[in-house]
Amino acid sequence: MQRQIEERELKGLNGWAMLVALIVGCFVGLAFIILGAVLVADPVTEEVTHPGFFALLALGIIVDVCSCIGFAGLKVLQPNEALVLTLFGRYHGTLAKDGFFFVNPFCVSVNPAAPFTKTGRKVSLKAMTLNNDKQKVNDEDGNPIEISVVVIWRIASAAKAVFSVENYMTFISTQCDSAIRQVARQYPYDVSDNGDEKSLRGSSVEVAEELKKELQSRCDMAGIEIMDARINNLAYAPEIAAAMLQRQQAGAIIAARQKIVDGAVSMVEMALKKLSDNEIVELDDERKAQMVSNLLVVLCGNRDAQPVVNSGSIY
Repeated sequence: MQRQIEERELKGLNGWAMLVALIVGCFVGLAFIILGAVLVADPVTEEVTHPGFFALLALGIIVDVCSCIGFAGLKVLQPNEALVLTLFGRYHGTLAKDGFFFVNPFCVSVNPAAPFTKTGRKVSLKAMTLNNDKQKVNDEDGNPIEISVVVIWRIASAAKAVFSVENYMTFISTQCDSAIRQVARQYPYDVSDNGDEKSLRGSSVEVAEELKKELQSRCDMAGIEIMDARINNLAYAPEIAAAMLQRQQAGAIIAARQKIVDGAVSMVEMALKKLSDNEIVELDDERKAQMVSNLLVVLCGNRDAQPVVNSGSIY
């Protein structure tokens, strides 16, 4: 069973004060070494004058070594950066405040994603953008589509990000691919004929919220906060793109034709009403049918009508 790491804030000592103390320690240790080396033996006979001066020499060496080791405990942090420290293999704490600090020099900073970041051993707490590559998935209707997303995320818990997963950079990328597949199969690419169904293309806000919720549930264990997730690219797969384009064109043509017919019928109705109200001409049913037919041909045709002049009766 995986052990859950709870983040513990580490309060380091003032780095400037410790820097001065370490520098002073180096000079004091050097002074002890010089004094011990001068007094430990007679410069003429080169015989030991006082064995106690060996202790002074050893003390100077110890002070210098400890001061040099202490310099490893000086840490500088920029805003929105953190250091996750371990002491002899155990989690020691997280240093998350910006400034100059001193911590235990035997602590080791850990960041498994160091090769993939510009901050090295430091964990960045800034908002970062993941532009995931396009991948081929199936929508609710089983149609293959190509989709990619842009995710804005940040590390909310540096300790969880470092210790709960192997590499939080590759972890969020993998979980993003999985979340896309999970969300894409819940929606069709486009709306249905009745238009009351959500789709990937027409319901971008709803799909983005669902994607963010799904991705957040997967990244909680890694201490990652998903700030936003949006579809960046959406298209049919190349093998069905041509057929789907024809389908969309056919739907557009049908909708346009329906609009034209509705307009033509209203214009014919208006023309017959005007003729009747103004008593310009009296038309029986057969002549009304002929007029309606002619007007519909003119109004609904793809090409300009070629008029034919009839000088006689239609009968």
